[in-house]
Parts: sequence; C-alpha cells; structure tokens
Amino acid sequence: MSGTCANRPEIAATSDEFTRLAGWLLLVLVGFNLRPFLTALSPVLPQVQAETGLENGTAAVLTTLPFLLMGVMALAGPGLARRYGEQRMLLGALVLLALGAGGRLLIGPAAAFGLVLTALLAGTGIALVQALLPGVAKRWFGARVPLAMGLYSAALVGGGALGAMVAPLASDMTGDWRPGLAVWALPALLAWLLWLWLAPEVAHDTAVPSVRRFVPLPRAWLLAVFFGLGNSGYSSLVAWLPAFYQANGMPVQDSGGLLAWMSLFQSAAALLMPLLRRGTPDLRLCFYASLSLQCIGFCAFALAPMSAPLLWIAIAGLGLGGFFSLCLTLCLEHLLDARAAGSLAAFMQGLGFGLTALGPWAVGALLDQGGRFEFAWGCHACLTLVLLLLSRRFDPAGYARALEPGRKTTFA
Repeated sequence: MSGTCANRPEIAATSDEFTRLAGWLLLVLVGFNLRPFLTALSPVLPQVQAETGLENGTAAVLTTLPFLLMGVMALAGPGLARRYGEQRMLLGALVLLALGAGGRLLIGPAAAFGLVLTALLAGTGIALVQALLPGVAKRWFGARVPLAMGLYSAALVGGGALGAMVAPLASDMTGDWRPGLAVWALPALLAWLLWLWLAPEVAHDTAVPSVRRFVPLPRAWLLAVFFGLGNSGYSSLVAWLPAFYQANGMPVQDSGGLLAWMSLFQSAAALLMPLLRRGTPDLRLCFYASLSLQCIGFCAFALAPMSAPLLWIAIAGLGLGGFFSLCLTLCLEHLLDARAAGSLAAFMQGLGFGLTALGPWAVGALLDQGGRFEFAWGCHACLTLVLLLLSRRFDPAGYARALEPGRKTTFA
C-alpha cells in the first residue's frame, strides 16, 4: 500500500506533463487548419474565374464571407459555449471546416453556388474556433499566453503558406483546381480526432461572460477597430496578391509561391514578435515595428512591385504576422480572468473581422470599376499610419482601468 501511495505523485506529475504537451500540440494543430481554406483559393482564382465566369467583386466574396463569419460567430461563440459546452462547439467547428473544404471536390456546374456554400460551412467552423481558442489558451497556459499566442499564430499562417503552395501544384498535376482546395479536409479531420482523444477534460462552464458586457466600453471598441483594420491588409493580400502579380506578368505557379513566401515570414514574426519585448508588459514598440513593416511593404507594392518582389513580400509578411499575434496577446493581457479575457477576445474578433472582411471586397469593387491594384495598396499603406497613432493608446498601466464598468467617456 505504501508503495502505491508513494507512486501516486509521480503518476500525477506524468499525467500533468502529458496534458501540457497535449495542449501545445492541439493548439498548434488546430491553428494550422484555420488558413489553408482561404489561401489555397487565391493562387488558382484566375482558373476558377475562367471556368465559372465569376466577376472580381463576386470572387472576392469567397474570401470576404469567411471573414464576415469570423466576426459574427466570434460574437456568438461565448454564448454558444455557455449553452452547449466549449468542447462540443470546438469539435463541431472542426467538422464544419472539414465539410467545407472537402465539399469543394464535389462542386459541379453550379460552381458559384457551391463555392459560396462551402465558404459558408468552412467559414463558420473557422470562426467558431477563433472565437473560442484564445480563451482556452488563456486557461491552459496562464502566464505563458504570449508564447501560446505566438505558436498559435505561427501555426495559423504557416498553414496558410502550405495552402498557397499546394493548390497550384495540385492544379498542375490534376488539371483541375478542385483537389488542391478539397485536400484540406484531411488535416481538419485529424485535428478533430486528436482533440477528441487528447483534449484535457473541461467541465461545461455555464458562467462564460457574455460579450455584451464590453459593448459600453470604448477600450473594447478600440481593440476591435485596431485589430480589424490592421488585419484588412492581410485579407486583401490573401485574396488578390497572386492575381496582382499575374497581372504584372508572373506565371500562376510563381505567384502562388509568393503568397506562400509571405506566409512563411508571417509565421516567423507571429512567433517571435510577442517575445521580443524582453519581459516588459508594454507591446507598443513591437506594434510600431510591425506597422512600419506593413507600411513599407504596401508602399513597395504600390510604387515598385516588380523591382524586388521577394523582399517586399517578406517585409509585408513580417509586419502582418507580428501584428496578428500581438493583437491577441494585447487583448488577453487586459484581463486576468481567463473566461473574461476569452469573451473580450471574442468581442474584439467579432467586430474586428467584420472590418477585415471589407478589404478583399473593396479591392474587388475597385477593380470592377476600372481602378488599379496600386491605388488599393496605397490606401492600405496610409491606413497603417493611422494605426501607428492609435497604438500609442495601449499603455499597460491603464489596461485594468480602461475596462472598468461604467467607463464610457474615454479611450485612455
């Protein structure tokens, strides 16, 4: 009996270590699945348009719709988790993602309808995961949330890089654009199986705070606007960067490689940028750096895109990837309570992704009216300068005070 009792702490420690490792694995694997569905379409979009006759504005909806759903479902996510359970909602979201991706293999003559329907399914799944996973990470990893958000963001954009690389390769090998879009159902199903097997047990929490508590608070709105506008450059590039370089004479396969190249630098910056603050809670210098890199990249696209494409895309990727993970870290560090921080992240993403979704649509509408890509990139460059000014507001000494109930009159 004494031997059994003596072994119990060791067994518990082993179990805890396994749980921690499982949490890191699931965070990375699920994050990996959240962008290939979007980035895989962009390199083969000209073939899709040639076969289906989609106009630029309609084609942009295929990227805009998932981002809109990310906004809507982010707002609904905490309430759904409160009602049906967080684990159940995450598992259901991964199934929707797999169905949306796999369904693109079956798209027939009514291609436009099929593309929109699959975008609706997968977009809903992606949106639910993004709404719930930051709160899960805050609870699982506690003080290590900057590293967790860095790894999650790096996996997210790393998956986007593979999506952009695989789709044109599969199109060349099969003569059809569908397999390169549908293959991303497989890693989504793998994530579903591993989550079912490995995810730490979590009791159904009926006390998840509602996102409505943040509606009167200007700081919550500032976070949402900052996040949404800062990521609109990413959504525009995901939708249109390959088409932009194809219009400048670059082959389809090479243009898909450029989007993958950008995603690789996004992944590196997403992992490293939150860790470069050297122990200080102040993220503002990192935001200044990431937004400046975005501005340089968009200016180069507008003024001299063919002079050094790899360099310009790498610079833009560093800025965009760093900005995304910094925003998630910034949001989660505003509140100590994991559940409240998760709901704040849902509010930020809910409203923010609605703004992010406008990027691809605005560029597509501009092109349909005879406008040029260069003007769109110039607008994004100007937007980064506005965000540089806004980022000055995020003094960590004021985080808790900015979210006090009843604080409705200032963003400070």
